[in-house]
Amino acid sequence: MNRKIRMGMVGGGIGAFIGNVHRMAAAIDGKIELVCGAFSSDPQKSQESGKQLFLPENRVYNSFEEMILKEKELPEGERMDFVSIVTPNHMHFPPAKMALQHGFHVVCDKPLCFSMEEALELEALVKKTGLVFALTHNYTGYPMVKQAKHMIASGELGKIRKIVVEYPQGWLHQLVEATNQKQAAWRTDPKRSGIAGAMGDIGTHAENLAEYMTGLKITKMCAQISIMVEGRQLDDDGNVLLEFENGAKGVLHASQISAGEENSLNIRVYGEKGGLEWHQMEPNTLIVKWQDAPSQIYRTGKGDLCEAASAHTRIPAGHPEGYLEAFANIYRNAAFAIAAHMEGKKADALYDFPSVEDGVRGMNFVNKVIESGLAEQKWVEV
Repeated sequence: MNRKIRMGMVGGGIGAFIGNVHRMAAAIDGKIELVCGAFSSDPQKSQESGKQLFLPENRVYNSFEEMILKEKELPEGERMDFVSIVTPNHMHFPPAKMALQHGFHVVCDKPLCFSMEEALELEALVKKTGLVFALTHNYTGYPMVKQAKHMIASGELGKIRKIVVEYPQGWLHQLVEATNQKQAAWRTDPKRSGIAGAMGDIGTHAENLAEYMTGLKITKMCAQISIMVEGRQLDDDGNVLLEFENGAKGVLHASQISAGEENSLNIRVYGEKGGLEWHQMEPNTLIVKWQDAPSQIYRTGKGDLCEAASAHTRIPAGHPEGYLEAFANIYRNAAFAIAAHMEGKKADALYDFPSVEDGVRGMNFVNKVIESGLAEQKWVEV
């Protein structure tokens, strides 16, 4: 490709945290440019957002429907190449479906959509069109996550026996949604978030990280789901026992009422020979432990790392890489895949990203967690 990949955005207007994150991540490598957007369901807010982003007035739209239809009418050399969807959960499916139907690739925030029915319809549509669909489970973009995945896949730890993944946060330890806090308001609203609160918001990150890093799929689960803050409508805390396809056992804990915690996503994986652990708040470090030998510390950008870890490292060792860089790896890799698709080539598997299939597994996880949490018979098949 001798030009940048052109992005249109749905959602992410003035005051939207995740919209800014997506735009910064997309811009880091200089391979993607924002050319248009429908930034809010409020036309005035969408127009104001477009002005702040220095977009021409004729490329700022009042709805995602208008954006997709009008962009499709533009010459191929001008129109957007893909749609970035950064809306609340209930508004992921409509623009994703319409974009795919009109020939546009999609990058979508997680979870995939509002319901399992929507997820399966999107999966079928992606397969039918052959278009690129990337889901921003951004934690898979960290170099040390790639290193851990490589070591596990290579058999260095032996057969995996135990997986412990946790995502505690504390920001919903009180009923902040009652104060009209925007991020809390939609995440705790069943009409916009879906059937799950914490499990849909951050539990899916934990599930995705465990399956991605180990290469193992969850086959059974037993869940305890709780609403700890009085007056809240959706779960804010959950504990899940897991079984994986190779017989490994696991524990997944996701909580948004763990007062004092920030974004403390962490994972520990244990095999027959040794174990490893990774903490999102110290993302440049991977700790590998052996039963009969000293522990090892792997660092981003330092030493003999695997090809995937090196390919996703951006700066020399000792310079912190974090959330935005990992997020940017998802966008960069999606851009590579979109460019390959446009040139009729096969995308390089080294530059991977979460797919619509991962999104379907995430939605199934959410459904089964809630099913198990409400059931008297706790163990459910995934």
